[in-house]
Amino acid sequence: MERRTRYDIYQDILETVRRRGATGITRISYGANLPVDRAKEAVGFLVGHGLVDEDEYGGNIKYTITGRGGEFLNALKTVKKYIQEDEF
Repeated sequence: MERRTRYDIYQDILETVRRRGATGITRISYGANLPVDRAKEAVGFLVGHGLVDEDEYGGNIKYTITGRGGEFLNALKTVKKYIQEDEF
């Protein structure tokens, strides 16, 4: 099995957050197939760059994708599509 790049991990996280809506770090880690500590680190990067919002709901921190995060996700998919076409 091939190792995932950092951008593959970001894509998995963004897709999980977009699909589930406001979700906690544990669900994100399950969806992206990452340990919770690595998921926290990656989500922190995405929050810092304005791709994911961090909000508190009833004492729990939930994450939602921003408009900019959606654009970034679409751009990642487009780039990945072109890279895969060049590999054949």
